[in-house]
Amino acid sequence: MPEQVVTVAGSVIVGILLFVLIGITAHLLWKKFCLIYSYEEFPNPVKTTSVNAILQDQSSSEIQPKSTRSKSVPFIIPPTLHGRDWINLTNEEQIQEDSNSCMTPQSGPRSSFHSLAGAYIVGTINPELYKFPEDKSETDFPDGNIGRLWFSIEYKEASETLLVSLIKARKLQPPTDSCSPFVKIYLLPDERHYLQSKIKRKTLNPLFDEHFVFQVSSKTLLQRTLKFLVYHVDKQKHHHLLGQVIFPLKNETLTDDSKVVVWRDLEKENLETPSENGDIQFSLSYNDYLSHLTVVVLRARGLKLQDESRAASVYVKVSLMNHNKLVRSKKTAAVLGSPNPEYNESFSFKANQTELDAASLSLSVLQNTEQKSHVLGRVVVGPYMYSRGKELEHWNEMISKPKELVKQWHALCYST
Repeated sequence: MPEQVVTVAGSVIVGILLFVLIGITAHLLWKKFCLIYSYEEFPNPVKTTSVNAILQDQSSSEIQPKSTRSKSVPFIIPPTLHGRDWINLTNEEQIQEDSNSCMTPQSGPRSSFHSLAGAYIVGTINPELYKFPEDKSETDFPDGNIGRLWFSIEYKEASETLLVSLIKARKLQPPTDSCSPFVKIYLLPDERHYLQSKIKRKTLNPLFDEHFVFQVSSKTLLQRTLKFLVYHVDKQKHHHLLGQVIFPLKNETLTDDSKVVVWRDLEKENLETPSENGDIQFSLSYNDYLSHLTVVVLRARGLKLQDESRAASVYVKVSLMNHNKLVRSKKTAAVLGSPNPEYNESFSFKANQTELDAASLSLSVLQNTEQKSHVLGRVVVGPYMYSRGKELEHWNEMISKPKELVKQWHALCYST
């Protein structure tokens, strides 16, 4: 009898131990199963929100006017990517928290609406960071502006062709309310031949989108200048010049198959009759802080060339004088065979303010023919000791407006 009691007691104890072991094992398996399908919470979450709250916020934001919408867009991780490792959240970022930590994934197809049920927000995207910079060339027009022209240039070295694309014009100022513009394009120094765009009827902002081809060798390319003349055609078919754009190619880097898109403001063409020996236009500026005298040689017109051949080259020599003694001289690049050359070159001279009363500038236009230089004309600007009239006025205006470029035309005087 005692042996039977011991046997029964042992059996009960073993049964209890097995039951406890099975319970512990089942509990561990259930806990592991829950961890697999539960959400992985990131450390130090700042703010929590439920899916329902997210959906309610989204639906309410659609009803509210645009002015009350948030400037940021939530970036949501879909449930299929929850198992991946993510970096720690920063401030103002949210994480999903669900009361049911042991959520079982649903089988079968799911709509886009239900796909948010297992999503949580890891950050926001600011749309302001992805906006393109505003093109102010369409809106910023200075006072007195008579129009603006957009065009592009491209040089094909293999075929030695210059491709000019006429894009558009804006804010043209015709003599009447109506405007029917077109453009003539020259490749200087050749002023006998030009290419012309189509006429755009009744618009101050024409869109051309036309392409033109000039044949020019790579050796002379940088010595050429593009000239755009913008005209208006009235009802009597008379042409009225609205403005011009002068674009020297030497200032551009034209590599093979690379297009350069530029815009320029229109300038009024000087309709004055050239002087007997021609005229030259240049700007003067004096920086009293740096003691620099700057001369910008812009262009010349109406030159009396001694040799009409295109091989003849014309350049400008700028000389700084002190008490009629040469201090230093500089030269522009030569332009081939044009009576109206374009330069747009800047030169700087060191000149103390105390020396300006005895200083002067001499600009001479010279022509090279058969290894000889001929002076086509000359002009001197300076104080009363060396100049009079417009030349003296130009010098005095430069002194009175420090650090500002003062531009004027001057008649050339012939000198041997």
